[in-house]
Amino acid sequence: MSSRLILSVLVATFLPLAVQAQKVPAYLDESLPVETRIDDALSRMTLDEKIAVIHAQSKFSSAGIKRLGFPDFWTDDGPHGVRPDVLWDQWEQAGQTNDSCVAFPALTCLAASWNPDMAWIYGGNLGEEALYRDKDMILGPGVNIYRTPLNGRNFEYMGEDPYLASKMVVPYIKGLQSKGVAACVKHYALNNDEEYRNNVNVIVSDRALHEIYLPAFKAAVTEAGTWGIMGSYNLYNNQHNCHNDILLNKILKQDWKYDGVVVSDWGGAHDLDQSIKNGLDMEFGTWTDGLSFGASNAYDNYYLAMPYKRAILEGKYSTKELDDKVRRVLRLFFRTTMNRNKPFGFMCSESHYQAARVIAEDGIVLLQNKGNVLPINLKTVKKVLVVGENAIKMMTVGGGSSSLKVQREVLPLEGLKKRLEGIAEVDYARGYVGDITGEYNGVKTGQNLDDKRSESELIAEAVEKAKTADYVIVFGGLNKSDYQDAEGHDRKHFELPYAQDKLMNALAGANKNLVYVNISGNAVAMPWSKKVPAIVQGWFIGSEAGNALASILVGDANPSGKLPFSWMNSLNEYGAHALGTYPGTWRKDEKIIDEEYKEGIYVGYRWAESKKIKPLFAFGHGLSYTTFKLGKSALNAETATVGDEVTVTVPVTNTGSLDGKEVVQVYVSEVKPTVDRPVKELKGFAKVSLKAGETKDVKIVLKSDSFGFYDEAKGGWTTNKGRYQISIGNASDNITSKNFIELK
Repeated sequence: MSSRLILSVLVATFLPLAVQAQKVPAYLDESLPVETRIDDALSRMTLDEKIAVIHAQSKFSSAGIKRLGFPDFWTDDGPHGVRPDVLWDQWEQAGQTNDSCVAFPALTCLAASWNPDMAWIYGGNLGEEALYRDKDMILGPGVNIYRTPLNGRNFEYMGEDPYLASKMVVPYIKGLQSKGVAACVKHYALNNDEEYRNNVNVIVSDRALHEIYLPAFKAAVTEAGTWGIMGSYNLYNNQHNCHNDILLNKILKQDWKYDGVVVSDWGGAHDLDQSIKNGLDMEFGTWTDGLSFGASNAYDNYYLAMPYKRAILEGKYSTKELDDKVRRVLRLFFRTTMNRNKPFGFMCSESHYQAARVIAEDGIVLLQNKGNVLPINLKTVKKVLVVGENAIKMMTVGGGSSSLKVQREVLPLEGLKKRLEGIAEVDYARGYVGDITGEYNGVKTGQNLDDKRSESELIAEAVEKAKTADYVIVFGGLNKSDYQDAEGHDRKHFELPYAQDKLMNALAGANKNLVYVNISGNAVAMPWSKKVPAIVQGWFIGSEAGNALASILVGDANPSGKLPFSWMNSLNEYGAHALGTYPGTWRKDEKIIDEEYKEGIYVGYRWAESKKIKPLFAFGHGLSYTTFKLGKSALNAETATVGDEVTVTVPVTNTGSLDGKEVVQVYVSEVKPTVDRPVKELKGFAKVSLKAGETKDVKIVLKSDSFGFYDEAKGGWTTNKGRYQISIGNASDNITSKNFIELK
């Protein structure tokens, strides 16, 4: 048991004995409603104590209330694992030996599972690791929408569709918070590219804001009850989002009735008055003044520190806003640091590794499999050639705030060698050299990836070895370096780096059993895709990467992942790029860059279908080693009243010879819309496991809001009466049946 937890237990348990005949303070009386306890604690706090709890005291902590027995509050990065501890006021490592963790798959992989059960497992297991490390809040999950494949941080998010992201984020939060650890959903909102993230002022219609960019955040608040929300770096309506009146006060706290805390992104506060009035509750920072440079007594210089206190003492502000912030912080304390009913944490357990592997296997996507090249035939295979730097490069170090220090990371080459031991020879060719560095904030991979051979030499070696192999498995894609899949910058182009296209074209002529495994959190250009029989999207999948990928490649696990975003053929097939709105236009003072989301609600498959673009791989696409048949669907009624739920039933049969999983997807269209609406929108899905030859009836309930749109004139959601089409399929471009219903 941690010292902090012991302290809080002792205070809550024995303080009444210390005061003997005195009455237990209301804030320590667990029989009372929590709001009563908050009122009592607030009444006992001094101005200095109130100020202390609403801003950082170190890189990742804020002060508790020692006089009243409230421990300090500790946050940590960790959408995919609990980040190693850093020094008090530096990003460099603290040098601890007990802060290694399990790396879980990046959230794009989780979203690709289309399986809310996986999200619950993910959150719960991560919460246990956080508990062991005395972390009270995990800074995640992220649910920003995939608008452009250049966004360096897409790997941390849950794809392009607001409904899918909404349904996946809720169980993640509930699983995490069931352990007494707060989620802090990020980055609220409109943080859809990383380049110029501190300067971007997003211009977006109210309709697109509410239909595309806010639903996952809303679900996190109204369905999951998240205890934390992190503001984003960018601006909206010319206000930074860490203190944005519309987003925080009006939408989040007024409309959604949010009772948790709003946490600034690190250094995301820029204005004292706005920080006080516009909904920010806890200010954290990157540099010691919260902005750009160091200072003595640094944390006292934060906007919500001494400047706020001085302004109150000078009569510029009352304590009204302060007391609201402190109430929210106290509510957070009672949910976390003062919760004596939290379970015990543990980390790096085999159960956590198993969870990471199961999630990874459920989210890996089989994009293409011509001639059933996969799975590898274990009865006939004698030699497998593995090619590519990403087969041997650790991917848990780097990428920004999600960088981890893992206890172990099974690499793809290692995983295949282990699985094929005694079955086939596994040879290796480098193929290309990318980023050979292996350090981030003091965490070192310990790998030596230096290779001085030329591009032509590397390709020639791979081709020569490929000629004698039964299978060639290329592990390519992106990595966690700057300007790839990493925080702080966007990719500079859609194409694969490090001459990988040359490598793939050369290998395509050398071996007919060529498999490409793309390691990334983003779509990439694949001009050679028609030449390559099998393509797998392998994501960044953490500690068990090698084992999970090997399991899929040899058929121990049947792939069942589906793409959470549209994989276009070229960059100009994405709306943001087709319309020339990315990255935006700099103002004359070159301090703000305005980025207009001209595509509006037409993001991802919505854009592709409106422009009749055939993606390389469609949203919701993903193959299996078995085959499925979706039978004729049916609705529970032909007519319904606006506001009623509608149940869709479809029989699903596994028509192949292997057990597997299929994802039934339900899309809704208004037949004769009164406003511009997408061709169809995802409004329901279900993942079903089927044994070979088995049939199950899958029922999916369309909620009352499944038919609505955001009416800008009314400033709210509206559902029109009329005829709607319900489309059922296993990908956005593979609709197998349709039904119609009349709403009256």
